[in-house]
Amino acid sequence: MAMKPAPDSPRSSQSPPPSGLQGDLELELLGLANALYNLGTTVINDSTKERDKPGSGGGKPVGMRVNEVINHLATIDDMAVQTPTRIPLQVLADIDNARNPMQLTRERLERTATENQFMNGKIAAVDSYRKYLNEALIQSFPDLEEYLQSPTTTGEPNGTNGY
Repeated sequence: MAMKPAPDSPRSSQSPPPSGLQGDLELELLGLANALYNLGTTVINDSTKERDKPGSGGGKPVGMRVNEVINHLATIDDMAVQTPTRIPLQVLADIDNARNPMQLTRERLERTATENQFMNGKIAAVDSYRKYLNEALIQSFPDLEEYLQSPTTTGEPNGTNGY
């Protein structure tokens, strides 16, 4: 049963799923999403029908949809044992708390960048203090000049530490 992916899917509809277990797992997850959608629409449709009709069949369609969802979940659970990919518990907790992990990742990156800038400011302050201290020591004790030379990389941009 070919399913059309959502328009905001990260992969274009033209590309096939990855091969192997990863692709099988992805297809099974898509099947689960479809089964959950079908279950939801069946529940909504059943709740809007008259319940007093004799011979209406009761909850058979809902039960069938629930069994489809259970089968997909069982298949995914079996595949999980063979999948080496690990998901951080924090991501799962974020999803359980109805928070978008991508949004939280962006917030964490921004917070890390801010902390990095703060730390770079501290490093620059220490380097500046060391420079002034060395100059004062050299003025008072000229014999120490050869021992107080600054490292050549201090304060120079290197593209990795934010200077």
